[in-house]
Formats: sequence, structure tokens, C-alpha cells
Amino acid sequence: MTDNPFTGAPGREETTPGVFSEAEVGLANRNSGAFLEMLSLDVTPVGAHYLLTHFDVPLLEEGAHRVVFDGAFEAPFEMSLEEVKAAPKVTMPVTMECAGNGRTGMKPRPFSMPWSYEAVGTAEWTGTPLAPLIERAKPQAGVVDFAFEGADFGYDKGVGHAFGRSLTPEQLADLEVLLVYEMNGQPLLPQHGAPLRLIVPGWYGMASVKWLSRITAMTERYQGFQQVETYRFRQAADEPGEPVTEIKVKSLMVPPGVPDWITRKRWLSPGKVTLQGRAWSGAGVPVERVEVRIGDTWHEAEVEAPLGRYAWSGWSFEWEAEPGHYRLACRATDTNGNVQPLEAEWNLSGFANNTLHEVEVFVGD
Repeated sequence: MTDNPFTGAPGREETTPGVFSEAEVGLANRNSGAFLEMLSLDVTPVGAHYLLTHFDVPLLEEGAHRVVFDGAFEAPFEMSLEEVKAAPKVTMPVTMECAGNGRTGMKPRPFSMPWSYEAVGTAEWTGTPLAPLIERAKPQAGVVDFAFEGADFGYDKGVGHAFGRSLTPEQLADLEVLLVYEMNGQPLLPQHGAPLRLIVPGWYGMASVKWLSRITAMTERYQGFQQVETYRFRQAADEPGEPVTEIKVKSLMVPPGVPDWITRKRWLSPGKVTLQGRAWSGAGVPVERVEVRIGDTWHEAEVEAPLGRYAWSGWSFEWEAEPGHYRLACRATDTNGNVQPLEAEWNLSGFANNTLHEVEVFVGD
């Protein structure tokens, strides 16, 4: 971390309902969400997968890049991309969601990237399991954290740092973490972390460090900015809060019919309409049930088998649409009994809002 060169510069601002500041619009211009109509696809196309990039995208030379294993290892080493590719290969479909997805639905709305519903996607990630590489490096007795550092550097709240996150040995043993170099069968694009990134299935996206450059074994808890200063559930700025980890159960609907250009409200003709969407939960927990609300009545949807342990499930419901004005919604329940809430549980940064997805629909005569 370095001293703050931005002393006196504007920081986070108070928000106004329905009004977004120039800074928030700037964040939205740099980052992109998925197209909700593509929820009809099992796998999100690379160009439609959501992106959140904190700092600048590092343009790294594939042939020269190394990931370094250092710190409290008995046998530290480094690997080239070719060496990583020569290790046992795994392809895993994983649904990834930004921790800030749904922030605009919080009241009052926290200031940051103004995500509504679109910060989610499912890709088939190809790489090699991390656990055997950690074992090869031989962590010393007393290691309590493994820190993962990317090549991207910038400032947040006046603190300069490379983006970094950590996992404990216990977490690493429970999670099927991958070092990844392909997305949907193609080499990673620069904005998705090329040439090498981490994928932590079942956790919000902040854990899946992009442009991975260093893995450090630590005998003290990692104190990186993105680990201790943010991605925590807080009610006030001066409290430590609880860490953001596993994805909460959630569902989204493919907006039916055709859209209004500005409002994205929908119009469709009366008759049979197949409502469909996706539902998911974290930590490899399957979705057990999806319900669809039409007017004031909830209906049971049909839920498909998930694409993989850490990937979403498709759902569908046949609706006989009659002329009128409707607010449709969907609600998922996972096998642990977790249900999407009707109201968001507010926190200072607007993380993990898993309330209902509502779509306003007009059915013509």
C-alpha cells in the first residue's frame, strides 16, 4: 500500500433515488452486465458475460507471464503459462455473480457501480486445480492464509494496492479452486484476466482474482485492502463487518415479449407464453424450487438439472397471458431451505442483494 496522492479529491457521494452521478455513470460505462435475454442459454457467450474491473486492464505478455508461489512455502517456485497448461486439465461450468449485483435495489442506494440484475453469467472455465500446486510448494507449519495477487494496481479510498484476496487452508480444502486460462474453450480475453486467473466456484466474483501473478503463503492473516476494507457486510463504516463469501440463492427471468427502448418494460400478445429463466445458489448447493408470481398469485415452475455442481439451473412456466398490466416475479429456494427474500437486507456497500427479479409486462388485447 502507498500514500494517498488523491487527498482532497471527491470520494463516494450521497445518492439520490433514481439519479446517478457522473462518477457512477463512468463506472457503468467501463463495466458491463449480461443481456437478460441470454438467460435462455446454458452458457453465457464470452462477450455477454458480466465484467467488473476495479482498475486498468493489465496487458500482459502471455509468453513472459509467471505465477509465483512464495512466502511461507518449503519449496517455493514459479510457473509459466505453458507449465500451467501442461498440468492436469479440468473444465468446469461455474455461475459467477458480482457481490454488488442488485445494489440499485437497496434503499438507500449505496454509492458504487450501479448494478441492477445483470452482473451474473455462467462460463465453462478450463484450467488446473490449485490444491496440488499448493501441495507441491509445501506450506510450512503455521500457514493461516494464502494470498492471491493480480497484476492490476490502483487506488480505492486513497489506498494504493494491487487487487488481492485470500483463502484459508480450510477454505482451500473445501473449494474446488482452479487456475484458469480458457473461457468457453477460448483463451482468456484481457478483460477476463488473461493470461491466467483464479476461479473460486460458489463464491461471489471478487474471490476469483484476475491477472493472477502471485500466490503467497502467510503465517499471519492477510490484510490486503480488498480483503479487509471492502467486500464485507457492514452497517457502519467504523465496524469490521462480516466477510462476503458464498453466493446467496437467486433467480432471474428472461424478459418476455418485446421491450420499450428506454424503460425496458415489456409488451406481448395474449395467449400461451413460456416464462423462463435461471436460478442458482452458492457453495455447490442445488436449487430445489422456483416460483413465478403473476399478479398476486405464486405458481410452481419446472426446474431443470443444473449444468454442473456450481452452475445455474434453468426453469420454465407456461402462462396463459390475458390482456392486462402485470408485474411478474420469480423466487428460488435451495436445498438448504434458503429462500429469496421480499426485501433486501441493507448493508453499507450494497452487497449480495438477492431479492426478487420483477418484470413489468403489458399484454395487448
